[in-house]
Amino acid sequence: MRKDIQPPKVEGVAMAVVREMDEDGSDAWYVYLINQKNVALENVLVSSRGYGEVDGEARATSEMRHHLEMLGPKSWARIERIVEDVFALSNEYWLSFYIGREIHDKKYIFLAGSIEETNFTTLPLMNMRGVMIE
Repeated sequence: MRKDIQPPKVEGVAMAVVREMDEDGSDAWYVYLINQKNVALENVLVSSRGYGEVDGEARATSEMRHHLEMLGPKSWARIERIVEDVFALSNEYWLSFYIGREIHDKKYIFLAGSIEETNFTTLPLMNMRGVMIE
């Protein structure tokens, strides 16, 4: 029975990591959720965690959960600040949301070492540059 259930494919939704100034004027890194769809995402849940190996030792971050009641069409939202110390880990963002009565979910993983300027691209809608996964 489970094989008969076809979950909807998530398209037009991206996670991005951007470097920008914080409220103190210092360089900071932030994670954003970008909705490129023409419909709102409702009851949005984002679970984030980091994991991997550093100097041959297993490391993991705390798991964080974030909730947005709604993310409008063609818009974006800041999810969390991320520190450079965890760029050596894989950083996973598990996204779940509703469109109408249908639930969608997708896992986005920024692999260890992938959050760097050489991987920057122009982010849709935001007119900023950063690392993005669609």
